[in-house]
Amino acid sequence: MTIRVLIADDQEMVRAGFRMILDDAADIDVVAEAADGAAAVALARELRPDVCLMDVRMPHLDGLEATRRLAGPEVADPLRVVVVTTFDLDEYVHTALRNGAAGFLLKDAGPTLLLEAVRAAHRGDVLVSPSITVRLLAHFSEAAPVIEPAQPATPLTDREEEVLRAAARGRSNTEIADELYISLGTVKTHLSSLQDKVGARNRVELAAFAWQSGRMRD
Repeated sequence: MTIRVLIADDQEMVRAGFRMILDDAADIDVVAEAADGAAAVALARELRPDVCLMDVRMPHLDGLEATRRLAGPEVADPLRVVVVTTFDLDEYVHTALRNGAAGFLLKDAGPTLLLEAVRAAHRGDVLVSPSITVRLLAHFSEAAPVIEPAQPATPLTDREEEVLRAAARGRSNTEIADELYISLGTVKTHLSSLQDKVGARNRVELAAFAWQSGRMRD
């Protein structure tokens, strides 16, 4: 199955570089480009690409608001948006997360991570680059007081707490299975249960919950 991608960035050279890398992959097809956030939202709603690569700073409509309109909590049928940023530690990341971003990618990450980001988002796995995701969440956690989210109506089990912390540290499903001596299927079952209990739509929101609730400061 070909992964259809939209690239949104106000720099033509960045779009051209991303297109060259993505079009060279047999399983990826760039279906559109946008030079500003408003055009990106319009094209994404029209074409319904599998993955949108969204720059943060763009004219007319910034990438954070564009992400909210395409993937935010109020969107009935959200698209998969990977936010692309120049900075790995800035105030925009938390907003992007809250606005439904399915992953993060640094512009200088290189071709391998760009392809990984697109494929991971298409699979529904937001663990695009564990070190980046964990570092961003940890930075936000340290820079702000603990915000206590509403606790789940159904308490987390001890095993779910372990899986949650492992996922928030950037562990893959396989790594969690090895670390906790459980099967891959069991990991997926726990992650699904965690999302239901916490009200998270994806792995990034689960990680944010873990960091912001103070679970990662122990």
